[in-house]
Amino acid sequence: MPIFNFNTQRLGTATVLAVCLSPQPLLAQDQPAAQDASNDPESVQSEGPSESVPLVPGTPTWDSFHGQLNAQKYSPLDQIDSDNVGELEKVWEIHTGDVADGSGELPATVWSATPVFANDTLYIGTPFYRILALDPASGDEKWSFDTQSTLEALTQPVLKNRGVAYWEADEPNEGEPCQKIIYMGTMDAQLFAVDADTGEQCASFADNGILDVNQWNDTNDKWPLSLLQPPTVVGDRLILGWAGMDWAYEQTPPGTVFSINARTGEREWTFQALSDEMREKSGTANVWTHMSADEERGLVYLPVSSPSPNFWGGNRTEEVPLGTSTTALDIETGEVAWSRQWVHHDIWDYDTVAAPTLMDITVDGEEIPALVQPTKMGFLFVVNRETGEDVWPIEERPVPGGDGTVEGEVYAPTQPFPTKPAPLLDQTEKPEIWALADALSFGQCSALWDDLWYEGLYTPPTTRGKGTLGYPITAGGVQWGGVAFDPESQTALVNTSHIVQTLKLYSRKDYEAANRSSGNESGFAAQEGAPYGIRLEIAQNWLGMPCWEPPFGELVALDMTTGDVKWRRPVGASQQYGFFMPESWGSPTIGGAAVTAGNVIFIGASMDAKVRAYSLETGEELWSDQLEAPSVSNPAVYEHNGRQYVAFVSGGNTILKNQVGDQVAVYALPE
Repeated sequence: MPIFNFNTQRLGTATVLAVCLSPQPLLAQDQPAAQDASNDPESVQSEGPSESVPLVPGTPTWDSFHGQLNAQKYSPLDQIDSDNVGELEKVWEIHTGDVADGSGELPATVWSATPVFANDTLYIGTPFYRILALDPASGDEKWSFDTQSTLEALTQPVLKNRGVAYWEADEPNEGEPCQKIIYMGTMDAQLFAVDADTGEQCASFADNGILDVNQWNDTNDKWPLSLLQPPTVVGDRLILGWAGMDWAYEQTPPGTVFSINARTGEREWTFQALSDEMREKSGTANVWTHMSADEERGLVYLPVSSPSPNFWGGNRTEEVPLGTSTTALDIETGEVAWSRQWVHHDIWDYDTVAAPTLMDITVDGEEIPALVQPTKMGFLFVVNRETGEDVWPIEERPVPGGDGTVEGEVYAPTQPFPTKPAPLLDQTEKPEIWALADALSFGQCSALWDDLWYEGLYTPPTTRGKGTLGYPITAGGVQWGGVAFDPESQTALVNTSHIVQTLKLYSRKDYEAANRSSGNESGFAAQEGAPYGIRLEIAQNWLGMPCWEPPFGELVALDMTTGDVKWRRPVGASQQYGFFMPESWGSPTIGGAAVTAGNVIFIGASMDAKVRAYSLETGEELWSDQLEAPSVSNPAVYEHNGRQYVAFVSGGNTILKNQVGDQVAVYALPE
């Protein structure tokens, strides 16, 4: 059920939360085990190159999930600018037919695929695991490829796809097929490679164009290593993470990342985030989202998720230094160059949710090769991407301990807090109750607040009362769309959700006796094998209104030379009973923004299913259009035959709202 849909089913008196996103997907098997990775960057790092090579600002292509390997989501195109973007018109659209709302035999679809523009073609993957190759100017189909994958919810409650990856040979062999390849994975752990020109399977890749990644699923094999996120293509390598089943088990497949030869499908190295001992009794700490890379420095950057189980850590009381971290690997060997852990002993499902954005910034007159890691906590951690050292100080600060109700648990005494940029949402006090929601529910919100334990960010899970108030826990803060960056003005752009959740632990006996129900990553979850199951809800009244004050989501622009906010504004509109709420209330968001040299920001992401353009300089809304479902994927910006286009996938996500679609909509200025 949706995370923030006002007219949805309820569990008891509150709408059950549909929590954060997707599964979780990371040391190097075939390589030495990773060293200790404490908050001190020098504890896990190798010396970077002595000379700094700046990032290329961008190209007119949009050939990966985040536009470029640096994850800036930036286009140097300026044909569409802040003066004329209001004239944008839809020049073509298609409906793929690959959609389900969950009411029939098929699970609902969740479609978060960023269109990839390369090889003079727009490539799109669908949640029915088909690849479409489209004419970028008309949407006419050049070819399509059907993996004929099973349409079953094997690791997710829905059918999910985040698109395709593109590779081409630097020195192609003339006349040979598959010198340009499109890759797409499936939920049952099969990676397909097809010729980018013809759509024919690449016979030279793995087993006639199909790599069975599940052959390496050798510990706690409870589910297939689902390939929902396209590989990160770095040179002639595919860096491949995987997704699993959140909150279901104590012992799960331990996180691994594979380096695959892009031509042959041969595995070159494997990275493991957990020690051999921890792999047996815990699991995950995987990479389920995209990665970024700096080819000049020979580093790939992994956003590593939390270990299992997500909300109880009594089975992993020793340090797990690479869990919930950003970890930089040598691209050639898979060895750890440096690692920074953002949450110690993660018992909140705060997995590192987005690829870090790489950027060259000028701070106090010094040119710095930086990396910005957004988090679910609403933090932006900024470090030197060569060494992992702080750009602005990151401090260890005391955080709340437990309340004595949870057996076997330990609690980290401190957590890392960035001093700059400031947190994107205020976590210092319990969020203010929304007077309107409280009055219309005759004080239900006030009563709920009184019964929730809260001592600030990192208040641990509890078994007492209605549980812990989380602001944010797993659904809030920044999600997988990540941070966009304009290299000209050195402005970072990030959309963030302001969502209050309640989290309660249930003993095994109480869990089995509870009237359990769940939706798309929502409600009750067993954590089977652990002494506690969980229930996670959104903090709403009986009318389905949020109990905390709006705005519920914002778009924030930050000056990365100072770390200060330039502007912030609500983004999108929420819905209640089919009606749009005031845009000043904002919307929770899933998906990220793109930014262009024309000083324009493009974004979908909101539950009102609109796509919008904002001014980079002021945050003013300049244009919008209504699509059939929330556009929860990042937009793509590209140029074809001298004309600039912006492409949105309108697929929806039942975490956000019970509205799904199969629409691709592409915009340009009138000819």
